Amino acid sequence: MERTPHILIVDDDREICSLTSQILTRHGFRVSTARDGIEMFRVLEAARIDLVVLDLMLPGEDGLTLCRRLRGESTTPVVMLTAMGEEIDRIVGLEMGADDYLPKPFNPRELLARIKAVLRRTNQLGLSGADIVSNGRILSFEAWQLDLTKRELRKIDGEIIPLSSGEFDLLQAFAEHPQRVLNRDQLLDLSRGRAAALYDRSIDIQVMRLRRKVEIDPKDPQLIKTVRSGGYMFTAMVRASGDEK
Repeated sequence: MERTPHILIVDDDREICSLTSQILTRHGFRVSTARDGIEMFRVLEAARIDLVVLDLMLPGEDGLTLCRRLRGESTTPVVMLTAMGEEIDRIVGLEMGADDYLPKPFNPRELLARIKAVLRRTNQLGLSGADIVSNGRILSFEAWQLDLTKRELRKIDGEIIPLSSGEFDLLQAFAEHPQRVLNRDQLLDLSRGRAAALYDRSIDIQVMRLRRKVEIDPKDPQLIKTVRSGGYMFTAMVRASGDEK
């Protein structure tokens, strides 16, 4: 049988939690709720959550901080809610790792549509939010090691190669999904860089910069291959392991 997607709503507004839970339940989702970050991580430890609906304004740690913490531990999709409508707040939320953003007040049916769209994008990759966490925190390929905990790229000899946040996120997306063609939209979603969609051809620019740092000959790339009319493919064999240092 197909598993019912499990949604976690993190909001201290009981009315919003109740109304949203009812809508999602009627449309076939399993729903849990949490009032703050403490309850949120308690639920995440106890259950397999497929997507988190996360309010920005919460008692204790705010939604941005919680999103950043969650993104450091897993790739469970996040749809962020906020009463703030400024463009900068939307961009910051996406840069922290949110997959989508919906300002309050919102129509619950619009939230339902956003949740379905995010889950559909994830499922198109043959993955679920709870499944794509790497088995290890260090991804090794060819002469490189990508440390997901320290967010460092280093050579086998220990030399650290400086990467911007966007470059690291993109390389992690490639390394966690090797030897498969990923189009630009998928790479934006996987690298949590959808805010970068504001800038034309942003993925292509990031790939060009990565190639300068990891390819022997950036003009003849062998590690990050361009696939005509498809996107890009990370060709290396990748091995995952625990922190060794």
